[in-house]
Amino acid sequence: MPALKSTIDTRDAGYLRNQAAQTEAVAALEAQLDVVRAGGGDRYNTRHHERGKLLVRERLELLLDRDTPFLELSSLAAWGTRFTVGASILTGIGVISGVECMVIAHDPTVRGGAMNPYTLKKNLRALDIARENRLPVVYLVESGGADLPTQSELFVDAGKIFQKLTQLSANGISSIALVFGNATAGGAYVPGMCDYCVLVDGGAKVFLGGPPLVKMATGEDSDDESLGGARMHSHVSGLGDQLALDEVDAIRIGRQIVAELGWKKLGPGPTRELREPLHDPEELLGIAAADFRVPVDPREVLARVLDGSEFGEYKPGYGSSLVCGWGSIHGFAVGVLANHNGVLFSDEAKKGTEFILLANQTDTPLVFLHNVTGFMVGAAYEQGGIIKDGAKMINAVANSTVPHLSINMGASFGAGNYGMSGRAYDPRFMFSWANARLAVMGAAQLAGVLSIVGRESAASAGKPYDEEADAQRTAEIEAQIERESHAFFTTARMYDDGVIDPRDTRTVLGMCLSAAHSQTVEGRRGFGVFRM
Repeated sequence: MPALKSTIDTRDAGYLRNQAAQTEAVAALEAQLDVVRAGGGDRYNTRHHERGKLLVRERLELLLDRDTPFLELSSLAAWGTRFTVGASILTGIGVISGVECMVIAHDPTVRGGAMNPYTLKKNLRALDIARENRLPVVYLVESGGADLPTQSELFVDAGKIFQKLTQLSANGISSIALVFGNATAGGAYVPGMCDYCVLVDGGAKVFLGGPPLVKMATGEDSDDESLGGARMHSHVSGLGDQLALDEVDAIRIGRQIVAELGWKKLGPGPTRELREPLHDPEELLGIAAADFRVPVDPREVLARVLDGSEFGEYKPGYGSSLVCGWGSIHGFAVGVLANHNGVLFSDEAKKGTEFILLANQTDTPLVFLHNVTGFMVGAAYEQGGIIKDGAKMINAVANSTVPHLSINMGASFGAGNYGMSGRAYDPRFMFSWANARLAVMGAAQLAGVLSIVGRESAASAGKPYDEEADAQRTAEIEAQIERESHAFFTTARMYDDGVIDPRDTRTVLGMCLSAAHSQTVEGRRGFGVFRM
């Protein structure tokens, strides 16, 4: 397989402009991640330590195998909302006793680990990833339950946590609850639904209703231990399988349970030699465009992501704005679909469709690198069948069963997002670069469309058009769409699984591919009707 050559000039003004913009975007990302890592802040962290408890990331560090990576997911959930960024819960994939697991951990320093609407979305997404990729789940439980003022946004869908946990068990995917503190009300069903339950003596409190609620409901006087203490559940109710001496002991027991699962991956695993790219991933900061309207040659990206920078391009002379081909990442074979000039024409749609079919025939996972403004519009393209051809590609994406991994490198607009396996098409994982944008279309285009519609409406009604009001409205709409298409805004709403530094793309994809190979990797042999 030929190695990609790079033509990047690191002294070029465009490269330096991109590098400056991406460095600023990554710095903004790191600043927000620092807020997430701080949890409830110094005051609440200190109080937690004074109670003899470990912080959530300290628990995680003890749980994971030493010196192994952790792929944190949905880090900026709830960013820009009234809730603390991170949504009071930590989720991600890490290695425990040699087994890749999904970790879901409450952060009790943030409102006692209470669940708000974004916590729920983040929790459910983690459970979906665990199911799709066949990852055992380890819950680190310490939560006061629902954030009651938001109950109207929580109560109905919160039941899906329990539904998904039981479905994991039915599918033979193990779940383990390590309970460090409160697990109250509906939260009590998490340890109840998990396959294994470890309770910390003197710390865990698992009950449907605490003493005040019991008093109000029944008139009965009770205490925490008799209602839901670790010893009671371990010796009387039978909810607890193991009684841990303390938090460190609970983590030790949890690691032991994972080790005793005898877990084996179902996928083939890496089949190629792992080789570093020939070109420096640091240069991705200068390759990623500061302005999504400036095309990026995805081969320059692939040269810094693929093993040995080797890429077997498919139909290089046809449908040139969609680059397709074969390679590997950390030894895992992949097919790649990557946008070049931002627009998908009919040839690109047909090329992409064929390539997806080929990947399914050979059970090869697909990596989608987004930098797309949509499918081409205009009378000539409509008459040429762009709708039919776009439908072919979307059909192939929707029915493909090999793992899909999506990275938004710049822009992901309109139906181009669908054709490139956006969130609605259930990619196994989807991440965005720090400067990426996601929307129905670009801010200027959207505002311009509304302006044209307004002008036409005024003309048809025979009324004069208010140019001053139009200019003000256009500016307001552009500002709104710029704000709502920002990577932080979209990831806060779980439209991807996290925002990443472009330089981490190869590592993130490698970890995702490894996780995906915990499940069977198998393509579809039959598809729906393709409009010809």
